[in-house]
Amino acid sequence: MSIIIKNREEIEKMRIAGRLTSELLDYIKPFVKAGVTTNELDALCQDYTTNVLHAISAPLNYAPNGHKPYPKSICTSVNHQVCHGVPSEKKLKQGDIVNLDVTLIKDGYHGDSSRMFYVGEPSIQAKRLCEITYECMWHGIDAIKPGRHLGDIGHAIQTHAEKNGFSVVREFCGHGIGKTFHEDPQVLHYGKPGTGPKLEPGMVFTIEPMINAGKRDIRQLADGWSIVTKDHSLSAQWEHTILVSDTGYEVLTVSAGTPPKPPFIS
Repeated sequence: MSIIIKNREEIEKMRIAGRLTSELLDYIKPFVKAGVTTNELDALCQDYTTNVLHAISAPLNYAPNGHKPYPKSICTSVNHQVCHGVPSEKKLKQGDIVNLDVTLIKDGYHGDSSRMFYVGEPSIQAKRLCEITYECMWHGIDAIKPGRHLGDIGHAIQTHAEKNGFSVVREFCGHGIGKTFHEDPQVLHYGKPGTGPKLEPGMVFTIEPMINAGKRDIRQLADGWSIVTKDHSLSAQWEHTILVSDTGYEVLTVSAGTPPKPPFIS
């Protein structure tokens, strides 16, 4: 495993990319409502990315080994879709929950973030799942400090999810990020304390837990990208890009509309 430690100049570029990524999510929020198609959300995001933020959409035509190019600018995962949902002509309806996952490239550096959105008023279970998943992400973030280990992050996420009756998807994880969309290390959302690489200042990676209301098992749809729960239970995900600082961490994907930290984060 070769983890790239970012220098001061690179970190500043990643702060900019992260802020713009978060501003894209701020921008799209008012458009997430009943009757809109996920294709329409994708087109709005692509236009804003290009013409307002003067950035590049990283997912568009992204083609890791073994995959055909991703055809859209953002990922839109609705209800039981876990991640990588491909935008389509299907309209959002009242009560849906949807994850919008966006990644921008600005001056050669990536910012990566996702948020859950409610379409109207979701069910009690759906709202609780989204809230607990948000807390899971923050429990993982709060475990970051130089000298600790990646396993501490996964353990914090898994513990909070499972004590609330939910399950953690294990096939997908957070990742290092910088000039490249996906770098080392892999950041698992489950694990044992004190295991895995030691955290060092200058590391930058995403934390993006996928939490299911039912069992953790998943399957891939025929489009080659969209991942859904096998038991058709609801799934939620939140994501931030994080810098390991000298004393703890810095969240890079923040903007005016970023949801506030949970009360348990000092």
